[in-house]
Amino acid sequence: QVQLVETGGGSVQAGGSLRLSCAVSGFSVDSRCLGWFRQSPGKEREGVARIVLTSTLYADSVKGRFTITKDNAKNTLYLQMNSLKPEDSAMYYCAACGGTRDRISFGGYFFASWGQGTQVTVFA
Repeated sequence: QVQLVETGGGSVQAGGSLRLSCAVSGFSVDSRCLGWFRQSPGKEREGVARIVLTSTLYADSVKGRFTITKDNAKNTLYLQMNSLKPEDSAMYYCAACGGTRDRISFGGYFFASWGQGTQVTVFA
């Protein structure tokens, strides 16, 4: 059974950093495309970063500030977020390709397996 569990969210001052983690079970992190999405109240869920094997892609709004990585030994996906801005505040979701729920396209791949999300709040 596929399971994605995010941790690491919180409140941080603008300019600060957070690292999100996504513990993956049910498949190997090296066997599927993985990504991070975010959603603010009243807005659609948007792709932030995705990784396929070693290939990464970022939304323009986070390029140079966010880094997506994975640890095969721990079967965990990460999102390092630096120089955070108030507009980065959102619920952040870990996602994987495959699955059938709420299919969203980002960076050439369709994501349809989702975690429950972790809240990130950046205050000025």
